[in-house]
Amino acid sequence: MKTYSIVRIGDEYVVQAEQKSVLKIASRRRAARLISDAAELLDSLAALQLSRQADAEPSTARDLGDIADPHEVP
Repeated sequence: MKTYSIVRIGDEYVVQAEQKSVLKIASRRRAARLISDAAELLDSLAALQLSRQADAEPSTARDLGDIADPHEVP
């Protein structure tokens, strides 16, 4: 995860990610909350991508839907 910081410039707070300014906001509390929300979203996105990768891998389970039932009369 990236390194985030909050820097006060005048009456505003600037949220920085890896030394790049990404957001200007008037409240330090709001800036901290936005960083927290963004980190949660990035974590959930990473988990979703891992889940999709696991679903995309070939399955070793049998597909029984294509096998005819030997007791069924055609």
